[in-house]
Amino acid sequence: MSREIGLSLVYRDMWQSSGKYMPRVDQLVRVAEPIVDMGCFRRVETNGGGFEQINLLYGENPNHSVRQWTQAFNDAGIETHMLERGLNALRMYPVPKDVRRLMFKLKKIQGTDISRSFDGLNDTRNLKLSIEYAKEGGMIAQAALCITHSELHTVNYYVKMAEELIGMGAQEICIKDMAGIGRPASMGKLVKEIKALADIKVTYHGHSGPGFSVTSSLEAARAGADFIDVGMEPLSFGTGHADLLTVHEVLRDAGFSVPDINMKAYMQARSLTQEFMDDFLKYYINEKNRQMNALLIGPGLPGGMMGSLMSDLESNLRSLNKWMAKNNKPEVTQDQLMIALFDEVKTIWPMIGYPPLVTPYSQYVKNAALSNVTQMMKGKERWSLLDDSTWSMILGKSGQVPGAVSHEIKDLAASQGREFFEGDPQDLQPDALDEYRAKMQDKGWETGPDDEELFEYAMHPEQYEDYKSGKAKAAFEKDLAEKKGKANQPQTASPASSPVAAPDFQPKTLNVDVNGEQYTVAVSYDGTEVAQPTAPQEAKAATPAQQGTRKIEAPLEGKIYLTKDPSDTEVKVGSQVKKGDVVCYIEAMKVVNAIKSEFSGTVTEVLVKDGDEVLDDDTLFILS
Repeated sequence: MSREIGLSLVYRDMWQSSGKYMPRVDQLVRVAEPIVDMGCFRRVETNGGGFEQINLLYGENPNHSVRQWTQAFNDAGIETHMLERGLNALRMYPVPKDVRRLMFKLKKIQGTDISRSFDGLNDTRNLKLSIEYAKEGGMIAQAALCITHSELHTVNYYVKMAEELIGMGAQEICIKDMAGIGRPASMGKLVKEIKALADIKVTYHGHSGPGFSVTSSLEAARAGADFIDVGMEPLSFGTGHADLLTVHEVLRDAGFSVPDINMKAYMQARSLTQEFMDDFLKYYINEKNRQMNALLIGPGLPGGMMGSLMSDLESNLRSLNKWMAKNNKPEVTQDQLMIALFDEVKTIWPMIGYPPLVTPYSQYVKNAALSNVTQMMKGKERWSLLDDSTWSMILGKSGQVPGAVSHEIKDLAASQGREFFEGDPQDLQPDALDEYRAKMQDKGWETGPDDEELFEYAMHPEQYEDYKSGKAKAAFEKDLAEKKGKANQPQTASPASSPVAAPDFQPKTLNVDVNGEQYTVAVSYDGTEVAQPTAPQEAKAATPAQQGTRKIEAPLEGKIYLTKDPSDTEVKVGSQVKKGDVVCYIEAMKVVNAIKSEFSGTVTEVLVKDGDEVLDDDTLFILS
């Protein structure tokens, strides 16, 4: 008799691997019934990951969404599962212990059966409480291995990790191949060796990315996997997951028992998913995410990050070429920048200890590599701009990176007064529920049934306040209207038929030194006459305030924060600044970069304020 393989539809992940948002709860409830009627799924991934936060961002209550969305599957006896990030739970930074504990109890009450827990560093200490709290809350504790391909991340490394997790009480193991770069033969070997450790269910979860996942699914099944995760059209493949129909046929052809698919219900679910995209979700899906890309095999970055990566590349390329033009250097193409980025990832990844390339650490590695590439192209040193989140990861404040950190990084940390942390990162997070309960009481807010509103506030403080005030919904609707308006704009004439115009990043004027005299000259790109400079710069009488001043310029584009914490002292006019002092912060590519002064002096002008968007090379402060 052929062995049965369970199929799990990762409906949440297939949306979030493609774009920023996923359907509203009214839409999810509509698609639940045809998914049930398809008759082929034993499990469906409903929430976790960014689901709860996304609901807040577009002004909906995530607790109501989870309860309503899981109901149809609960009624049909289909197990539901959620993704959680161990120490980080449902967000991108560490979560207090009491908030983590409440989460598991609450999500089980709301209708989620299985907790798939992973740690972005594969530090098993961060998963111990997840396993304990999931079981305590009545959920199935499934622990995940984050697959990364390197000389360090061998089959033996993962088998040892699985053994530790099983020893901690994990009831199931998931092979989380989030970049789809696990080599198929190795994935099969890994499943076989885990099965030899214990009688335990194993799931293979692979993204399509570079194209290994269908073969890996088959290898995993042959080696004894119990469940295979799949996506479905119109969101399968690309940066998402292998398609249900493909995997179903491959498994059946190999002799496994998989349930028939009700194709009428399949077409209904497919059609509804397309309808949701057409409604508004297509405006948040990068077309690049619908493509597979074998170039990802090299750097091993997750396919789900390709959309943000291309967006970051475009904005960095714009800024970089603006700087290149200003400094009379040749422009860089997007392909040149991308190849340089991939090469830099290969260079720095071992230096910072081979953190697994999964959220949020894949983002950190990519950001550090991109900052290094752009700064070095400007003639600055590698690591001249490294954000605090990446430093926290390197220093061990979120767990231990798997490999040894290089001496260069250790020396850099020492020169900046940064200390490595070797304790349990959970100990750095004091309990927080009492604090948030008191805040809610002061605001007159209810903590909700089973304290679900209290949980949401403690898990996502800023987003929850924006949700409660209506600010989040208004911002989302404004953003959506702008995206729709932009998409509906008529196409402009092609460049070939348009008058030649200087792109924004090309300089309109240049400062020229002629025999020691400084002149400002106007630049023409099409041969037409331009206004002549009025006088050499030297002819302009410098005011006393201009003499001996230095500018602190933005090293990258992003949003300005003058302080990061309430305890920080804001730099103001009159402040004394020393070389190396942090003067402000710029948020870019989802991380916050501390901006340091390259000079010592007294601040005479502050040219930015909180929330300002700045471009590369914009002047932030003037020092005397």
